[in-house]
Amino acid sequence: MSEADGGFEDDDSFDDDEPGDIHEEPKGVELRVDAVEDPIEHLLRGEIEVEGRMPYSSNATFLVHVHHDGKSHPAIYKPMRGERPLWDFEPGLHRREVATYLLSEFLGLHVVPPTVLRDGPVGEGSVQWFAVADHSEHYFTIYESMPELHDRLRDMAALDIFANNTDRKSGHCLLVPENNGTPATVWGIDHGLCFAPEYKLRTVIWEFGDEELPDHVIAGANRILGAVPLNVAALLSDDEVEAIQGRAAWMVKERRFPTDPTGRRYPWPLV
Repeated sequence: MSEADGGFEDDDSFDDDEPGDIHEEPKGVELRVDAVEDPIEHLLRGEIEVEGRMPYSSNATFLVHVHHDGKSHPAIYKPMRGERPLWDFEPGLHRREVATYLLSEFLGLHVVPPTVLRDGPVGEGSVQWFAVADHSEHYFTIYESMPELHDRLRDMAALDIFANNTDRKSGHCLLVPENNGTPATVWGIDHGLCFAPEYKLRTVIWEFGDEELPDHVIAGANRILGAVPLNVAALLSDDEVEAIQGRAAWMVKERRFPTDPTGRRYPWPLV
């Protein structure tokens, strides 16, 4: 994306990044899932108990239980100390995880599980509410079989534009099935590779390309043009914050989801 004119440009340079984290508990771990009134308070104030390292993750990513006020809930803990260096992202991918959650909330999209920044067993990291999902499902299967969730997928695609997500794999879309009358929903995870100043969008969600952006997304983009929320800006560099507003300006001007005429803006592996 060219921040000078707010337009999207195709580039041929693609960064190497981390393999996708599979948001699935290590084998043999029994999840303790209690009803919690305030997930953010629980994540911030609770005691963290490490259960094990998540499979298929190149960075240190841990399944934990967070205990607070007699209740327990699983979470994903990503400490900065466990990150491997990347040439195109500064250390601190965990802060991008938190910034994406906060941006999703500010925009009224609510497609990222509650995520906080705090100290943990091996230092500062992001701690994200664990979505108890059906891991046989992912973006491609959800899109094909659950049209009632397409609007939520659109919101996830919109968030990826705002955040400039360079790694939206199919497995980063988690289906939480219907339960006791609560409708099924989808959550987006793994947002460490977001907010680069230059246009780097890579995603599996292209089915909505050239559709009109929903009115609430345009309204959110206009709020971003007024000011990027301080709690998001504090986690990013100045040029990354400015780039969020550049992408918001493009969305307000074009009012459509972008397309991928090159067919190359997909992450790898796809799932």
